[in-house]
Amino acid sequence: MILIDTHAHLHDRRFAADRDEVLARAMAADVQGIITVGTDLESSKKAIALASRHSGNAIEPRGPVVYATVGVHPHDASKLNPEMLAELERLASEKPVVAIGEIGLDLYRNLSPPAVQEKVFVEQLELARRLDKPVVIHDRDAHTQVLSLLRQVGKDWQGVLHCFSGDEEMARQAMSMGFLISLAGPLTFENAHRLQAVARLVPLERLLIETDCPYLAPEPYRGKRNEPAYVRQVAVRLAELKNTRLEHVAQVTTDNAVRLFRLPPLG
Repeated sequence: MILIDTHAHLHDRRFAADRDEVLARAMAADVQGIITVGTDLESSKKAIALASRHSGNAIEPRGPVVYATVGVHPHDASKLNPEMLAELERLASEKPVVAIGEIGLDLYRNLSPPAVQEKVFVEQLELARRLDKPVVIHDRDAHTQVLSLLRQVGKDWQGVLHCFSGDEEMARQAMSMGFLISLAGPLTFENAHRLQAVARLVPLERLLIETDCPYLAPEPYRGKRNEPAYVRQVAVRLAELKNTRLEHVAQVTTDNAVRLFRLPPLG
């Protein structure tokens, strides 16, 4: 069985002391691929460096293959200028980079003004279009605005709404635009009824699984540091909701990730 954690922040400092052990636990849990996601220029560079050390051709102890994304999160939108956008484009050409992200809108914290978030989101969507890269979308309390801007920039998207928090209608609209839906640790929470309804609605062929680690650990690890091995709990809960075998969920979601991010076969 092969699982892929399609959204992690493995380069985060909270893994600095035991990253090798984290990778070993991931491999023991059948996680053979991890996508580590940049949120600004510095973290994007760290993601690339980590992915380069743990690529399929790297001389490292056997473990998951790591890939990277590059992007500027809405929290840091105010920092992006034309020079940084050009640097982001350069980084996107690095071999381990499989997508532009994490990009989008966050109207919950509003750490950057909404108008600035929207401008930077559109600039990075247009960058992904130019480079023919899939996009990894962050959406918090901005469902209507995110969908509107995606429609404004184009159609037939290649990408994923990560750590999905919308309802069934939003899922339908996102799928009609070409997006996959990614489910994370909150799917396992007892009171996550709306998210579980989304999981039942969306065909398995349109779903990805992720941890968003070190955040949002699933049950029974809720409140602790999350890590890629715990994506297995998300897969287990999804299998229960879909009334199917864990192995089937693993195969289909892995195939979805390989197709979206154009990954070489794993295993």
